[in-house]
Amino acid sequence: MILVGLGNPGDEYKNHRHNIGFMAVDAIAENIGAGAWKKKFQSFVADGMIDNKKVLFVKPQTYMNLSGNAVREILEFYNFEPENVIVFHDDIDLVRGDIRIKQGGSNGGHNGLKSLDEQIGLNYKRVRLGIGRPMTEDGEPVKGDAVTNFVLSNFSKSDKEWLEKTIAFCVERKF
Repeated sequence: MILVGLGNPGDEYKNHRHNIGFMAVDAIAENIGAGAWKKKFQSFVADGMIDNKKVLFVKPQTYMNLSGNAVREILEFYNFEPENVIVFHDDIDLVRGDIRIKQGGSNGGHNGLKSLDEQIGLNYKRVRLGIGRPMTEDGEPVKGDAVTNFVLSNFSKSDKEWLEKTIAFCVERKF
């Protein structure tokens, strides 16, 4: 099994909403005592065991829009199918703290998922981690650059409680 967290590399992105996938995978890896992170396959990878099964933890370092390139390399190297991949990612169309899990489906406009779809197909599991969509002063959902600015900004102090619960759910579930 391969657990992939989507995010952007570098300290400047560490606490961005777009990096909640990295946060979830980091927390699960830490909880099970996975090995040290190593640079490999255009990613940081670590391995561990969950329920007596080998698990590879992956954080692509290609930036979000090219995440599929790194994951494809891993699948080709290990001769794995997309069905063995579980991807953790932010979802602005889910209320903050909501979590949805599904096999396959639409990318919903998420550039990281678009890249994965193009590189490995659609048949991987998605763990959608709701970060909420920002609204205009008129109560309308923002679009375009405002969405980009939102996902590429740090979580606020008011996000702390639901964010901790979301990450705790991922750790408890272990997928």
